[in-house]
Amino acid sequence: MSARDDIFANIRRSLGVTGSEAPRRAAVEQRLRDAPAGVVPARGRLDPAGQLDLFKSEAERAQATVAIVRTHAEAPAEIARYLRETNLPATLRMGADARLAALDWSATSIAVARGASEGDDLNALSHAFAGVAETGTLVMTSGADNPTTLNFLPDNHIVMLSAGDIVGDYEAAFARLRARYGKGATPRAVNLVTGPSRSADIEQKLLLGAHGPRRLHVVITLE
Repeated sequence: MSARDDIFANIRRSLGVTGSEAPRRAAVEQRLRDAPAGVVPARGRLDPAGQLDLFKSEAERAQATVAIVRTHAEAPAEIARYLRETNLPATLRMGADARLAALDWSATSIAVARGASEGDDLNALSHAFAGVAETGTLVMTSGADNPTTLNFLPDNHIVMLSAGDIVGDYEAAFARLRARYGKGATPRAVNLVTGPSRSADIEQKLLLGAHGPRRLHVVITLE
């Protein structure tokens, strides 16, 4: 028994309870469920179209580039265009996300590799769990579907985001995480990514790619 367990056991003995009584557990669960929310910024409280526009403008303000396509099926052509126009090799590394696995790359010249990055990949493709409109932030969850290494090791990170997964604020994003995964099943890492990596630590000169990708391209699908 840990010191924490010992303390709680002593408290229960002094109260004459075990901690498993249904009324007491129900009362605790209700207090947690009905706890008042903190202050939430009003700027993200928009309709879906407004949240999409705000996300795009904030992401671009953070030096990401953003493209909007109608369907997931249009994403390969957009990604090929981006790689070509930024003079990048036609290569991509991605995880096992089912939405990415369903993409048809046959009409492009892109060579696709799968799995986590070992640090020698120039380009990576991930699918975001959510987007936060108020800051243009991507919510990236770890796992085999979208390995965390793809968020940090390649020079160029392309992220697909469904427009329906854009929420107004961080509180809504974390509520989605709790609803999606539930207690005890949350991913090992949740990364909040706003624009490409940057630093101005040395002489206050902005340097892109200091601690991660130097480019971030977000492909938003409307379906």
